[in-house]
Amino acid sequence: MKAGKLDTETLRQIVLNKITYHREEVMVRPNIGEDCAVVDFGEYACVLSTDPITGAANEVGRLAVHISCNDIASSGVEPLGLLLTIMAPEGTAVEEIRQVMEQASETAAALQVEIIGGHTEITSAVNRIIVSATAIGRQRKDKVVLSQGAKIGNAILMTKSAGLEGTAILAYDHEERLKKELGSPVIEAAKKMVDQISVIPEGKIAGEVGVSSMHDVTEGGLLGALWELCEASKVGAHLYEDEIPIAPETEKICSFFQIDPLKLISSGCMLMTVEKEKEKELLEKLRERGIPAAVIGEIVESGRYLVKDSRKTVVEPPERDELFKVI
Repeated sequence: MKAGKLDTETLRQIVLNKITYHREEVMVRPNIGEDCAVVDFGEYACVLSTDPITGAANEVGRLAVHISCNDIASSGVEPLGLLLTIMAPEGTAVEEIRQVMEQASETAAALQVEIIGGHTEITSAVNRIIVSATAIGRQRKDKVVLSQGAKIGNAILMTKSAGLEGTAILAYDHEERLKKELGSPVIEAAKKMVDQISVIPEGKIAGEVGVSSMHDVTEGGLLGALWELCEASKVGAHLYEDEIPIAPETEKICSFFQIDPLKLISSGCMLMTVEKEKEKELLEKLRERGIPAAVIGEIVESGRYLVKDSRKTVVEPPERDELFKVI
């Protein structure tokens, strides 16, 4: 098997279909396109999500916190707690573990999320530091936003720009090589994209406005996230290529590595669907908070297409992320 997350059909057949025991307290179970599990705790629901950082060699402590907290935010929930597991190869220096924890602690504090537990281990099972994080949030049951809520006629919005996280990872991990080809200003700007990776502010705003669905754009990029959201909601979509924001740094780095920015891991970018009547309000509230946002498409009954002029390209189920073509 190739590096990257399992393709959709393999995931369904050998993972999801093997989960056979269900409890009545579980409101949202594992499914294609769903970012979080949701458990009934009476008036409130507990929202949980877990993710590892495997595609980056630098800033893994910071990324681990953001990635899991972003999943919680995609449910319109503010995360409150975090569990961290750090697996490091034999020979790892104490200073490397310290750096990961300093990054994680600083990032969690900035998000007002407490690190409430976890595990740290040196093991021959890995060849570089791997950090896995589980985030926890709490929300009233009737306020939880799911990936499966998109409705025909909804506008599709995205925040920030496509390929955001992947751009930062590549800039950090291939810094000297890229500086020689693209220049220091481009690479320094690309590295600063790591500061935009949290989607907690937009998740909270979207929850307040009342969006129909949200999906954090992670591995598989914007096109993968769109397909997953549509699959969860059993709908189609028209995504307008010319309306999709892509930062110039992303375009240059992706061109250098000959990869597609629309299929590049994009944490920091949130995909949302909303009733047309609420579209203006949502855009205004996002922009008031300094969060760039754009309407990039609409939900339709069937067919998932990337549209440019008169050309329609079918959006396929996500395969391995473009990042793995480089690393």
